[in-house]
Parts: sequence; structure tokens; C-alpha cells
Amino acid sequence: MRGGVARGDTGTVPAELLPALVPPVWRSLPWRALGTAGGLGLLLAATTRLPDEAPGTGVGQLVLRLTALTGALGLAFLLDDPARNTTATTPVGRPRRTVLRLAFAVPAAALWWVTALLLTPAPARPAPGPATLEAAGTACAALALATAAVRFTRAAEVGRVTAIRLGTAAAVVVLVPNRWGLLGTSADPYWVATQVRWAVVLGAALALSALWTPEPLRAPWGRMPLRSRCGTSGPSRG
Repeated sequence: MRGGVARGDTGTVPAELLPALVPPVWRSLPWRALGTAGGLGLLLAATTRLPDEAPGTGVGQLVLRLTALTGALGLAFLLDDPARNTTATTPVGRPRRTVLRLAFAVPAAALWWVTALLLTPAPARPAPGPATLEAAGTACAALALATAAVRFTRAAEVGRVTAIRLGTAAAVVVLVPNRWGLLGTSADPYWVATQVRWAVVLGAALALSALWTPEPLRAPWGRMPLRSRCGTSGPSRG
């Protein structure tokens, strides 16, 4: 509170304002990118049912990893918001808008992943726990990259560059030997270490997303945002 005016990004927003955000946030979600990636991912998972005999768990694990990556590429577009440069000046800060987006996306993503597991025949399906850990780590890595792009740039739509960066990271991971990498199998002697590394990826991605979600005190382009009379952040002036 300064001069009798509450700052809009400090948690003083009335709770009754939040329901009014639901319709615009729902409309602004990148449903086309999410639906396309989700559909392609399920088609990939369904390919394990094409052979007359179900493939082994090695093939199933590979297909599910590609499925998870495809879904994560869709989530790379989750924070795209064409109206970002106008909503930045509203009393409701970025964290609340991001939480609303996640509230819509996370249940759908969980249902999508369960469907992908069920589409994989039992003989080809790897252990669901480790497979889900890898999928969650990949998805959260996509969200962390998107969050960083929003935090450190002025771009309103960061999905394309985030998807490119995620794909590049995936290509690098493929080149790392399994002994030190993320793509080991349950037959490897270092399988437990692989899962520990995935847990580290998941934890780091969640922590960085939480750290980078709030609006910065100083704009990343080097100018301090001005405060309007109603306590919200307005565009800076030279």
C-alpha cells in the first residue's frame, strides 16, 4: 500500500475479480496447437497396436517418449497471449493468469497421458511410474522454457521459439550416452540413476517456472515500469 493505493501485483487483488478472467483466458488458450500436438501424440501411441504381435517394452518406451515430447511441444505454446502487452497493465498479475491457464491445461494433459498409456498394449507398455515421471519432466521443461521466454522478452507469442529450443534440447539428450543421460532403459544397470536425473529435471523445471513467472521488478529491456494511479504497472517512458 502506498498513498492509500494497493499495488496490483502484490496479492491484494479482490478474489471476485478472478472469475471474470476465466472466459478471456479460456478464449486466449492456443487450442489449435494443443489439439494438434495432442492428436499427433495419441496417433503415435496407437501405432504400437498396428503390428499383429505387440512389440516389446523397448519399442513401447521409445514410442511413449516420442509421445511425451510431442505433447510437450504443444505445451510450449501454452503461454502464448496475443493480448500480453495490454493485460500486463491490469490489476491481476501474471502469476494468476498463468495459474488459470494451468488449471485448464493440467487436467486435460493428465487425461491425455492416461489415454496414451492405455493405447499402448500391455506387453509393450513400460512401467507407468517411470514413464509418467519422464513425461512430466519433459512437459515441465517446455513450460520452464516458455516461462523464461515470457519473462526475459517482450514477445507476446513465444511458443514457436520455445518449441525449437525444446526440440534442440531433445536432440542433445539423444547424443548423451545412457550412462550419464536421460534415455536409459530398465535393462540398464544405471536405470535408477536415470530416474533420479529425470526427477532433478522435473524439480528444476518447476522451480525455475515458479521463479520466472512473476513480473520482474525491472523490465528486462532495462526500463523501470511506471505505476499508474490505480497501482498497476504501466508501460515505461523514455
